[in-house]
Amino acid sequence: MVEPIRNELSVQAERALLVAVILPGSTVDPLDPLGELRALTRTAGGIIADEIVAKRHVIHPGLYLGSGKAQQIADRAHQNEIDVVIFDNDLSPAQIRDLEEIIGCKVIDRSELILDIFAAHARTSESRLQVELAQLEYTYPRLRHMWTHLERTAGGQVASGGIGTRGPGEKQLETDRRLVQKRTQRLKQELQQIDRRKVREVRSRGEAFGICLVGYTNAGKSTLMNALTGAEVLVADKLFATLDTRTRQWDLDRGQTALLSDTVGFVRDLPHHLVASFRATLEEAIHANLLLHVADASNERLENEIAAVNKVLVDIGCADSRRILVLNKIDKIMDPIVHMVLNRKYPEAIKISAATGKGVERLIEEVRYRVTGGNVNVTLRANCGNGKLMHYIGRHADVQSQTYDGQTASITAVMPAVRLEGLEEFGDDVEIVNSSNGDR
Repeated sequence: MVEPIRNELSVQAERALLVAVILPGSTVDPLDPLGELRALTRTAGGIIADEIVAKRHVIHPGLYLGSGKAQQIADRAHQNEIDVVIFDNDLSPAQIRDLEEIIGCKVIDRSELILDIFAAHARTSESRLQVELAQLEYTYPRLRHMWTHLERTAGGQVASGGIGTRGPGEKQLETDRRLVQKRTQRLKQELQQIDRRKVREVRSRGEAFGICLVGYTNAGKSTLMNALTGAEVLVADKLFATLDTRTRQWDLDRGQTALLSDTVGFVRDLPHHLVASFRATLEEAIHANLLLHVADASNERLENEIAAVNKVLVDIGCADSRRILVLNKIDKIMDPIVHMVLNRKYPEAIKISAATGKGVERLIEEVRYRVTGGNVNVTLRANCGNGKLMHYIGRHADVQSQTYDGQTASITAVMPAVRLEGLEEFGDDVEIVNSSNGDR
């Protein structure tokens, strides 16, 4: 049905049947309800063999969807030799167990799929700790379901005894629960230490202006960071290529610098326990002075993806943060009508192509304005004998002209408003003769 795509993350590619159950108020794209799940499955290394979309007014308590639809999935799974059925919904342990009994193969939900991808992409000790915590919190309520598998014979009937079929029972289940709880508590303590360290790192930057790239996964944040800072961050055309925060210095010219951070990408309905586990990674976004919300303008699900990112930002406490919407990948849009629609729908957005560099200069100009508070045309009288003062002016001002009268320099320059305020510390060694707002 859909071309097979293999991925290095998968040890053995599995044939997958994708299922989306659309409920009232669902956030899925009505034009392509399985679009994101399809991309997630490919990233995990699955081969998409079949797809089913079902609509329901309410969730079936036992099977999530009705028994008739469950049987339809079972028939299609048998016909297409399916290895795994992947739901674009979060299922309870009991629902997964009952669906597996009917369908006859492995069933996983959206959260488990995302966790699997995160586990495969975790590279640093910090991200591995975060993924492990999220996996344990997902697994804990499912332990009973896991042990029921061991208590069944190959034919699927409950075993009353026999070699290898005598279940461990409640004693082993409770032991496992205690082990999971103990490990979870330890991981939380380690991540709290990392969280506190992150906060200290952010605060220790003092006057440094912090800017954070946020956005939907695969929107081009890493490509943009490379274009702006030359950071050589890994760029890959797949979901969740970046899990760890990277921070680099960004030279904005005119003596202005900022610290730019790249973060993990978001997706629709990102599991809450995953957001909580990755709070340390998201610390940069929480404390940033400015957020650059990068979105893939060429994606048909653009509006949905922007809404999903905004929701996650609210969840982590960034609802009121200053941000700039950056519409990336405009080089992929060939239809002028699409450009007109984007201009009308997102008039304040800055449209760029991180890959080609188009529009990037305008983005830098806007960021520079946000960092500096605008430029000021200024005439100064400064004491040349104050080396620290002259160094400050040379570093933070774009000097237009400079004349000398003994130890006094008359300087006309363009300075950021915030840097002009910094002249106050030099007292009588500098006099602001006049100033006026400059051009952005």
